[in-house]
Amino acid sequence: MNNTASIYFSAMSSPVVEMSARRLDAVAVNAALHRLAAVPGAPWLHAEVARRMAEKLQVIRLKPERLIDWWSVLGSGAALLEQAYPQASRLAVEPDAAWAQRCSDLQKRPWWSPQRWTGGSASVLVQDEEVPGGSQLVWANMMLHMVADPPGLIARWHRLLGADGFVMFSCLGPGTLRELRTIYERRGWPAPTPGFVDMHDLGDMLVQAGFADPVMDQEVLTLRWDNPASLLNELRTLGGNTAPDREPGLRTPRWRRELERELAALAGPDGKIGLSFEVAYGHAFKGGPRVRAGEATKVSLDDMRAMVRSSHGKSERDRPLR
Repeated sequence: MNNTASIYFSAMSSPVVEMSARRLDAVAVNAALHRLAAVPGAPWLHAEVARRMAEKLQVIRLKPERLIDWWSVLGSGAALLEQAYPQASRLAVEPDAAWAQRCSDLQKRPWWSPQRWTGGSASVLVQDEEVPGGSQLVWANMMLHMVADPPGLIARWHRLLGADGFVMFSCLGPGTLRELRTIYERRGWPAPTPGFVDMHDLGDMLVQAGFADPVMDQEVLTLRWDNPASLLNELRTLGGNTAPDREPGLRTPRWRRELERELAALAGPDGKIGLSFEVAYGHAFKGGPRVRAGEATKVSLDDMRAMVRSSHGKSERDRPLR
């Protein structure tokens, strides 16, 4: 880890975030997901980020009875969530039917497994299907950077949460693969990465969706490889290039050799090649309903209870990550 940062947001000054110019090809994302669905296991980086994100659950007193694991298999957090909340009912929401089938297969336990009889229930849905609301936690690890409309998805998460529920997510940020982008810019090659969203904008999206006390954390991880070939092979397991302005066709062996020479030049004194990955962590609670004077407003009993609790001072939950 190279550096970390934490930022707290309020609803006082959060400009509308415009995502129409974001550099992300949704067709390429779907193709990458289709390819990754056939690869055994989630990427190592996803599993490591899930472990780090799970450590942040320790500061939260709320113990969810129902939770949603968004893109569960690729996020590699199912076992961590089961360990943290063994009695919770878990719903995995996957990007498509192939991932949903893979998730269902992974959830099957032999009859002699203790978790089969003592753990919480688990089910699987595809994200295009209607997802039931009322959960206390939406968990989404390392997937928001592959979404064309992050504000829309964050708003959907807010609707799916019950009163005092919370969201916790992670995704790649703009500092990711900066060394690789520098090479491509110097050689005049098309961009090697999509346009990642800055954590400040993600915090503003949380506020706009109605979340309370949003907190964004950021850290930069440096991954190292022994040689360019192993580096490129592992980058493919992260999904590939989904930038709309990427090279439209196949590259030649000569171009591959040139790229490997450029990557080899990045090696440090130990001979290893390092690339940076900026990881942003988001964390926020669902705030009480906003009631405007002069408007006829219908408020559910659960939301009314949440408003009454907040009016008496600090909520029963802990302040997040302070």
